[in-house]
Amino acid sequence: MNEAPLVPIRVPGRRLAIFLSGRGTNMTVVLEAARAGHLPVEPALVFSNRPRAAGLETARRFGIPTEVLSHRKFRRRTTYDGKVLEILRRHRVDLICLAGFMRVLSPVIVRAFRHRIVNVHPSLLPAFRGLDVHRKAIEYGVRWHGATVHLVDEGLDTGPILLQATVPVLPGDTPESLAARVLPAEHRILPEAIRLLVEGRVSLRGRVAVIAPEPGRRPDLR
Repeated sequence: MNEAPLVPIRVPGRRLAIFLSGRGTNMTVVLEAARAGHLPVEPALVFSNRPRAAGLETARRFGIPTEVLSHRKFRRRTTYDGKVLEILRRHRVDLICLAGFMRVLSPVIVRAFRHRIVNVHPSLLPAFRGLDVHRKAIEYGVRWHGATVHLVDEGLDTGPILLQATVPVLPGDTPESLAARVLPAEHRILPEAIRLLVEGRVSLRGRVAVIAPEPGRRPDLR
């Protein structure tokens, strides 16, 4: 059987939109990395479906433009996402980061930004997709839990995996204590995954993401 070809992912520019529905702690990490010069992106927009999302005020303190469009005014997801797509085009967005955005994107946006949408999910995908993942991990009895950054496709947390980080599940853990241990792992891998995409170091072989080594550095063959 022939191996699938290696298809590079190309991001046309560095204008980044961040989608959130709540506090936006992952957004803050990304914005801080960009401000410090560690992440080669231009934060162009912070978008939320919730007008009272706390992360919007944080974005404004960073001086990032914000847009809000409540999904409650729309009966169809595709109609809503069509309006969101208009906002993205108005801000000339090249890449999207979902950082606690509590909605599943329809094909309207996914196809317009094919392989240019990243999501951070608080589990080791493909285990525990969807919501309430820390409770599920504890009830299932796993020894290791963690975080995943993946490309977004039309499914629910099913896109190609870019990076993962693990944390132990400890005796006596609650969903809250486990979530608190996973969050720093999310913070570590999300900016790095965005950087890999912007630098053109991600390719796909079928559904598997292949990461090229950093220029000037030999690949780790261990």
